[in-house]
Amino acid sequence: MTVTLLPDSEPRTDRVPRRTRAKGVETEVPVSMIERMTLILDAFDAATPTLTLLGLVERTGLPRSTVHRILDQMIRLRWLAHTSGGYRLGMRTLELGGLTADHNEIRDAVSPLLHELCQRTGMVGHLAVLDGREVVYLDKAGGRLAAMLPTRLGGRMPAHCTALGKAMLASLEPTIAEAAFHSRLPRRTAHTITEPDALHRALAQVRLRQGVALDREEAMDGIACVAAPLRGRGTAPAALSLSGRAEAMSFDKLARVLLEISHEAGRTLFGRRARWR
Repeated sequence: MTVTLLPDSEPRTDRVPRRTRAKGVETEVPVSMIERMTLILDAFDAATPTLTLLGLVERTGLPRSTVHRILDQMIRLRWLAHTSGGYRLGMRTLELGGLTADHNEIRDAVSPLLHELCQRTGMVGHLAVLDGREVVYLDKAGGRLAAMLPTRLGGRMPAHCTALGKAMLASLEPTIAEAAFHSRLPRRTAHTITEPDALHRALAQVRLRQGVALDREEAMDGIACVAAPLRGRGTAPAALSLSGRAEAMSFDKLARVLLEISHEAGRTLFGRRARWR
């Protein structure tokens, strides 16, 4: 694959970090071209697979002239494609997505169980893997509420505020998790855990519950979640979750069903190698 370096020709004044608000979260305006390209790619989701120039400016917080210039280059390199309604993800993103063989294996093996789980419970289901300090969604299933949740295949969410993330973080050696989360954490709602010590105490509780983790409106207002890890030997490679309206969640009942399905998914993936704490 040929890699073309994109010149960053912003004026010097634009290299001074500024604050902006993208997707409702205040962050510094990224300086590098790669960071800006990533911000643009992250603006797309399942609910809005096509975005106009104005929509991308609003979602990224980048200047209009900057977005327009980068879009031209991303179209040329097939990261994006131009349509009558605006812009959409291009073929290069799909081609690279096909290279994630391990994730495809997990999704192919677990997705039928996930969809069965959602039919049994009426909840929204997610399958995700851990990537550093974030979870990456491999699959999503559910009814009408699923379309209302801003999660999407390939989308990301901070691990510390999701049940999925905490279920997988708890499967790591405690010292590894402590090293990764040692400073104040970003807040998404009034219920988000932001102090590292509080997160590590929560992970200790997850380990005592056979890996079952809870999210009580920590990632999204009004939405609660319960998750369980898929395990072979050692670290969980993925986790399953059920989400719904916070006032309608029965955590104990859903946790039992989820553990049953996650055990079955683990056996499907790992056979007799599956091990549960």
